[in-house]
Amino acid sequence: MNNWMLIAGLGAVFLGIVGVIVAATSSTEKVGVARSLDAIEAIRAAPDSMRRDLDRPFNERVTSPFFEKMTELGRRLTPSDQASRLRRKLDLAGNPPGWDSDRILAWKMLGLLILGVLGFLLPLLLGNVLWAILFGIGGAALGYFAPNLLLYQKAYDRSDRITKDLPDALDLLVISVEAGLGFDAALAQVARNTDGPLADEFFRVLQEMQLGTGRSDAMRALADRTDVGDLRGFITAMVQADAFGIPIANVLRIQAREMRIRRSQRAEEQAQKVPVKILFPLIFCIMPALFIVILGPAAIQIIQSFSQY
Repeated sequence: MNNWMLIAGLGAVFLGIVGVIVAATSSTEKVGVARSLDAIEAIRAAPDSMRRDLDRPFNERVTSPFFEKMTELGRRLTPSDQASRLRRKLDLAGNPPGWDSDRILAWKMLGLLILGVLGFLLPLLLGNVLWAILFGIGGAALGYFAPNLLLYQKAYDRSDRITKDLPDALDLLVISVEAGLGFDAALAQVARNTDGPLADEFFRVLQEMQLGTGRSDAMRALADRTDVGDLRGFITAMVQADAFGIPIANVLRIQAREMRIRRSQRAEEQAQKVPVKILFPLIFCIMPALFIVILGPAAIQIIQSFSQY
């Protein structure tokens, strides 16, 4: 009898707990539904301008105004000629898609704020005020100059690719001109059969000439968009040949030979730098390992012999 009473009591407690949970859930659902209905009614009762703002994408409502604020802040905190210098760096980097001076200024300000605050707060949470100040300043500087470093790296990679592709492009130009094509047709042939930043620049030169720009002006504009010395020398030679009526085939042949010589010289220079570059890994990585392998057993034996006394 007592067992049955105990089972009945436990069942009643269980049913009571289930009832409380169900009631709480139903009340929560009712409250949630009521809040949703209130939000819908508030949206319906809102003015048309507010409803149009809510219907706009999140990017237009939040992201774009935020970047505009960051851009305006960057313009106030940077020198007046910063925008022109950024445009110059963008030209050297090939004007990557989605990159412009305003976007870079916004990223500079965003990096300054985020990394500066993080660098200040993390040491501060550990109780070190001095390190918090130092890391805050360092993080702000890193966030501010990081877009410049990334842009510089892109410009360097592009210039290096142009330097490597230029001798082969000049060889193709020589072959095309000697085959009977004009310089413009030979340039178009090279641009179609190659890829990379040099081919893109040749396409741009052809487009500018099709729009009415003179060949010399289009070539000078190409020299202004790059900082490759070999390409500038080639453009100077072509402009002078066009001005003085020198046969282009002879100029191209001489330029192609000079570019091949310079490429071999750069390869020899890089090969001569290899021993110096290997010296530091040899000293700091290989030599300690050799010392451990050679002197380690002797050191262990000496320690064991002294430990016996």
